[in-house]
Amino acid sequence: MARAGNKSIQAKLVLLGDMGTGKTSLVLRFVKGQFFDYQESTIGAAFFTQVLSLNEATVKFDIWDTAGQERYHSLAPMYYRGAAAAVVVYDITSLESFEKAKKWVEELQRQGNPNMFTVLVANKADLDTKRKVDNEVGEQYAKENGLQFFEASAKTAQNVNELFFEIAKRLARTTPSQDHFVALADNIQCCPHLVY
Repeated sequence: MARAGNKSIQAKLVLLGDMGTGKTSLVLRFVKGQFFDYQESTIGAAFFTQVLSLNEATVKFDIWDTAGQERYHSLAPMYYRGAAAAVVVYDITSLESFEKAKKWVEELQRQGNPNMFTVLVANKADLDTKRKVDNEVGEQYAKENGLQFFEASAKTAQNVNELFFEIAKRLARTTPSQDHFVALADNIQCCPHLVY
């Protein structure tokens, strides 16, 4: 639990990106330390919680992992509205998923919380031999749009914890304390319909 004088922050975090980019795999690696070669497609959205303890704060993430299929796109604003942070994911082996990630970034810039901390994640770094999107291209796009950038691999765990710790540190610096906030979702680990 939070140490004396430590800020306690509850933050809504949303993952967006095309189907098959590995959003659920990133979350499962972060929350449960697990990775599955075959992951069922998310239906609508899945909900997870995770607590990170930093020196200056305890950050409790309410994580919404949204479905990548086009038919669920209209539901996305319900999940990113009011979010403190967004993680937009693309697959380094798919140029199409990178183009889709750019569309998500544009949508967040138009309709999201103006103070939202947004991270662009190039996932599947373990598939470097099949790469279609150069690291520099993703990094440059992130820089031009004021986004934090990470290349990660849910499979090998490369940069997964670093990504979420970076978000937590940023939120700890910019969010007022919410010690009085009573979390209703303390015991929720994830949606019952999520298939493992």
